[in-house]
Amino acid sequence: MNVFYNEKGIGDVLMVTVQDISRDAQVVEKNGDVVVILNKSNQEIAGINVFHASSYGAISGVGAIELNEGIKALLKEACDKNGVALEMEWEQRPSFVVGYVEEKEKHPNADKLSVCHVNIGTETLQIVCGAPNVAEGQKVVVALVGAVMPSGLVIKEATLRGVASSGMICSAKELGLENAPAEKGILVLSDDEVVGTPFLR
Repeated sequence: MNVFYNEKGIGDVLMVTVQDISRDAQVVEKNGDVVVILNKSNQEIAGINVFHASSYGAISGVGAIELNEGIKALLKEACDKNGVALEMEWEQRPSFVVGYVEEKEKHPNADKLSVCHVNIGTETLQIVCGAPNVAEGQKVVVALVGAVMPSGLVIKEATLRGVASSGMICSAKELGLENAPAEKGILVLSDDEVVGTPFLR
């Protein structure tokens, strides 16, 4: 489950993604400020968008935010006031975690791409990265497969120029962080960040 909020970039909309499904597989139900996205095949909730979200409760953070008790209460308040019956499992697997770049190799088929092996605590992922500043020994933000970026992009398993890639090493701009630099490049974290922990800002 992914929870996102970026008032400056998107507006006062809280977005919750439970399942990554195609548009053809969706059924959308709108009730006032609450839009519920259902999986057409089994009627399970695939996502919820709450418009005018800050009117239903306090929201702190930009981009990926924690599904804490305050956000759960906000969702319940919004659903109750808009006549939506909400039945969901609230387990949240982090979509953005701190990773450590153990190895970086030149991509065999693309001059501007690198093949990185990134330790995320529970496993090491192979991620193809085009950022010019990526390097071994860095702590970085990794968007895991299934993560939904503030732009709406869903991170999927991919093959880039013949090399498999699982996840994405993120820039500050891609994460929707305030004061993100205009120049291209990943966000490099401080050494005191703990590998494998959720990245929430």
